[in-house]
This record gives sequence, C-alpha cells and structure tokens, in this order.
Amino acid sequence: MTKLKKTYPLYLNNKAAQPNTDLEVTDKFTGKVAFRTALATPDVIEEAIAGAVRAAEPMARLASYEKQDVLQHCVDRFQERFDELAYALCVEAGKPIGDAEGEVTRLIDTFRIGAEEAVRNYGEIQPLDISARAKGYMGLWKRVPIGPCSFISPFNFPLNLAAHKIAPAIAMGCPFVMKPASLTPLGAIIMGEVLAECDVLPEGAFSILPARRDGADMFTNDDRLKLLSFTGSPGVGWDLKARAGKKKVVLELGGNAAAIVDKDADLDHALERIVFGAFYQSGQSCIGVQRILIHADVYDEFKAMLVKKTKTLKAGDPKKRETFIGPMISEKEAVRLKGWIDLAVEGGATLLCGGKREGNMLEATLLEGVPRDADASKEEAFGPLANLSKFTEFAEALEQVNDSKFGLQAGVFTRDIHQVLDAWDTLDVGGVVVNDVPSYRVDNMPYGGVKDSGLGREGIRFAMEDMSEIRNLVIRRESAG
Repeated sequence: MTKLKKTYPLYLNNKAAQPNTDLEVTDKFTGKVAFRTALATPDVIEEAIAGAVRAAEPMARLASYEKQDVLQHCVDRFQERFDELAYALCVEAGKPIGDAEGEVTRLIDTFRIGAEEAVRNYGEIQPLDISARAKGYMGLWKRVPIGPCSFISPFNFPLNLAAHKIAPAIAMGCPFVMKPASLTPLGAIIMGEVLAECDVLPEGAFSILPARRDGADMFTNDDRLKLLSFTGSPGVGWDLKARAGKKKVVLELGGNAAAIVDKDADLDHALERIVFGAFYQSGQSCIGVQRILIHADVYDEFKAMLVKKTKTLKAGDPKKRETFIGPMISEKEAVRLKGWIDLAVEGGATLLCGGKREGNMLEATLLEGVPRDADASKEEAFGPLANLSKFTEFAEALEQVNDSKFGLQAGVFTRDIHQVLDAWDTLDVGGVVVNDVPSYRVDNMPYGGVKDSGLGREGIRFAMEDMSEIRNLVIRRESAG
C-alpha cells in the first residue's frame, strides 16, 4: 500500500529546503494530520524571486531539445510514480481514487504536450513592402520568454492546474516561483522533487513554496516578476490583479456552468454525463455542472432520470473504489453550501434529493425552481449541487445561460447543427461543448473564461503565448531605396 512521508520539504532555487515544518496538511476524509510541509517565510520567498531573476537569462538560452528533455523526464517519472501521486491526491484533497488517477493521467498528458510544444516556438516572416517607402525592407518576429513568472495554484486540481503553469513555463524558458494551495501542497512538491533531478535547469529555474497569505503577497506585488498566473476564486483573483502592478496577469477563476438538454437530445447519454459533470469530486470544479436547463417536452422525464441516478451515487471514503462522492475540502465549505441550499428552499425552491450534511460530507443535491437572486443560482456553488430549470425555446435557454456574471464553459446536448452554431455564436463563454458537459476539458485546447471567470487562456501553446513577448526584427537590404 502506498504511504506518505511524515514531512516534506519545499523547493528553493531547484533544491530541497526545510526551513521549518509549520504547515500541517490533513487527510480530508478523516480530518487527521496526514503530513507536514516546510513553510516559506518572506525571506525564503525573497531568495526565490532573486534566484528566478538570476535564472532568467540562462533559462532563455536553453535549447529547445533541452527544455523538451526536462519535460519528457517529468513524463517518465510521473508514470513511474503514478500510484504515489494518485494516493497523495486522495489524501490531501479528499478526491475519490478513480478521479485522482484520472488527474494523474492528465498531469502526464499536460507535460507530454509541453514536451511537444517546447520545439514548436515558431515565429513569422512578414513582408514590409506595403508601400514604396518600404521597398527593400523585410520583417521577422519571434517569441522570447517574458522572464520570471509567479504562479498561484488552487486546491481542487493540485496536480493538473499546477502543471498547466509549470509545463508551459519550462517549454517557453521562463523561471518561476509557485505557491501551491496550503490545503493541498503535496502534488506540487512532488513535481519539484522530479524537476530537481534535471541538472540542465539553471539554479533558480524553479521554486515550489507553500506559504501563508502574508508571504503570498510577494508573489503578486514584486515588480521583478513579469507575469502572475492565478487559479482560484474570483474575489481573490481580481484583487490580485488590482495589486499586480506592471506585470501581465492571467486569471482562471470561477463559474456556475450550465448544460442545456434540448428536446432531441440522447437522454441516456446526457444523464450519464450530467450526473458526472455535476458531482465528480464533490462538485469542486469551476466547470462543474451547476445549472441544468431542460426543454419542456422532456423536462419531467429527464428530471425523474436525474433524481433516480443521483440517489445511487456512493458517498464515503475516497480511498475505496466504489466511492463517487468524497468529502468537500473543509467543513467550513460544506456548511456554506448547506446554508445556500437551505436558503434556496426557504425562498421557494424544491429539494429533489440530497441536502444533508455530516462534517465535510454533503450529499449530492438537486434543486428546482431556485430563485435567480439566490446564491445557489447566481454564485459559484463549488460543491455537489445542481439546479434544474425549464425552457421552451432554444433561444430562451441561451439567454438563461448568459444571465450570469460568469462565463467559463457551457454544454449543449442537441442533434441540431443550426442550434450548435447558434450556441457558439451567442453564448458569452470561453468554450461551448456539444453533446457533453461543460466540465469536459482536453489539456491542449484553449481553456479559460470571460466576465468574472477570468482573463487569458490555458492549454500549453496558449499559455506559452502569455509567457512570452514578441520581438521584431526589421532588415533593410543594401539596395533599398
């Protein structure tokens, strides 16, 4: 059986360091301390930022094949440590073991994509002779690393969402400092352990630093850092952007994603995917299905199917294979969402199933008739809750999806290609997923949102663009003019 160590270091300028062991990390199911990690003080963070600044030039000089070799090494080592990584996720995040294994698979995919993109940093030749005065001139441009980057990653996908920052940084040649979520730091620390095996990386190429909020301010405010990439809650993300100064900012924030089920949809398929999208890893996903919009012609039938299927979901110990619903990240979060459910019911919503809480375990919950101004409808639930509503015209459903301050992804179950194109044209979101849930993501696609859901796009190629600047070259032939 896989076991975790009692203490883990942080990684400072490519090397393991143990300045203290102040951060206790709990097993989210038992509530007991599972391990401790070193905690970065402001002095340690300062040393890491200074190291990243020193590493900027040698990182930029790394050959494409060298960056590819580092990323491929990570792929190989993550495959070798697959079970360890999955078990760590299961413990620190409370993620059911099947979901944890799925995230490790995506971690490997993300670094593999990074290895491929490391040798695809293309530029362009541009004709400049667009008028007589520019005859004999030609232009070229290329992308160069932006410089030291700052990363803050969340608790819900502590492996893959950290990977979506680390892999493109290495592929682009940017040194970085990362603050993993204090509730789930181990995945990033293991990535640091693997990166530390790569001698080709210059000192200061990376630091993985669990830190408290006061120390974390340095990840945001320091002007030596040229890019801040944050994944987390909208309130925190927009505040960080306001304080980030001159640096470029990429934000992957919240959502309350909707899935439309049209009258011609394959209901059996939609059922399986929507139940998964709403309740996998206890709904703690920014693209989890929170709003289910069902055509009036199939509403009663599909509602009955959803309630029946949801009641069969097994809740309990995430280390057991049969478990689908594990604990929420903390009792505080479970109490919050239970309060939202109760307030929605008091406001006129109908509780179709679920709604009970014990500690940080909250039942998979379906509501209908939730008032539009209720938190359970307008805010991000980030837990095992989904709301049902009815529509009669497809255009009406599109309007309902857009009636949100969030705009991350949306799902549309339909066989009508015209309605697919209408959705793509109309929905104010970062991505439309047809005949699947908005929770679906492939790690090479451009992923991100609009409105309060964020700025910029992830997906290795697109993150590399954010982590780079365009440098132009103009050449005048001697015979010009």
